Amino acid sequence: MFEAANIREWRGRDVVDAQGHKIGELEAVYVDTVTDLPSFGTVKVGMPTRHRLVFVPLDHATVGPGYVKVAYDKKQVRDAPSIDTDGELPAGDEEAIFVHYGLAYAPGGGGERRLARR
Repeated sequence: MFEAANIREWRGRDVVDAQGHKIGELEAVYVDTVTDLPSFGTVKVGMPTRHRLVFVPLDHATVGPGYVKVAYDKKQVRDAPSIDTDGELPAGDEEAIFVHYGLAYAPGGGGERRLARR
């Protein structure tokens, strides 16, 4: 399980898939608003002049010296829903991220957002 106090330390680390292929660089961590635990990360991918941020679940991720290893394939992560590097995740787009990875989605108890950037 991830320590919430260490979330900021993960930013800037390389994100790699289970086979060790580099996907990109961890830009931010999103917590589940129900549990307040790390849930998704955004990974900076793309060409130097055309970066975007893709979302990847942090379940079963491991943190090592200089990298975060995720349990998802590089292609699946690169094909995930994305936002601009200076963009924000619209509330209406949250479900698509969960669906892309085959994860169940339910908004917060009062219909509020499920993901919050930390």
